[in-house]
Amino acid sequence: MESAISPWVARWAHLVAPGGALLDVAAGRGRHARWFAARGCPVLAVDRDGEALASMASLEGIETLTADLEDGSPWPFPSDRTFAAVVVTNYLHRPLFGHFIDALAPGGVLIYETFAAGNGSIGKPSNPAFLLEPGELLDAVRGRLRVIAYEDGFVDDPRPAYVQRICAVREPQSAEKPLTISNIPPGPPRYALTG
Repeated sequence: MESAISPWVARWAHLVAPGGALLDVAAGRGRHARWFAARGCPVLAVDRDGEALASMASLEGIETLTADLEDGSPWPFPSDRTFAAVVVTNYLHRPLFGHFIDALAPGGVLIYETFAAGNGSIGKPSNPAFLLEPGELLDAVRGRLRVIAYEDGFVDDPRPAYVQRICAVREPQSAEKPLTISNIPPGPPRYALTG
């Protein structure tokens, strides 16, 4: 069982507002849900595998929802339910990109990482339906989110894979108060590139 938090998620977790609500998509047994909940973020963990979600049933700070986000049912959350962060790893269903972006509150962070084209040459997944094309995550957020970091390449750890990953922020509207780190004066939002 994969239990360590993704290094990509850990790298950008500092951009999640302290105590901010988080949506963990395709959460499985909750490696990211558990990590964020332990740091004071209320988490909604969503997966179609109710048995995997049940492993978190008694954990404080984690709400679970068993839902198949690919079966054509409507998005299971009301439009006014937003999150300080949406975390997605090792999961791809392209019709959901817009929902992930819309689920972000102003200042909210999308942290996304999954397999990319080329992965079929070294293992699973190999089906193109589950592999991002070059630049696809950039295209998905273009004009809607501010990209803080993006990578598309090959990794050896935790296993050899071609991956694509992005960290992007829904910037507050000009009339809204921008997010700032406590020791930085108000002004344009500043996104620290290290935690």
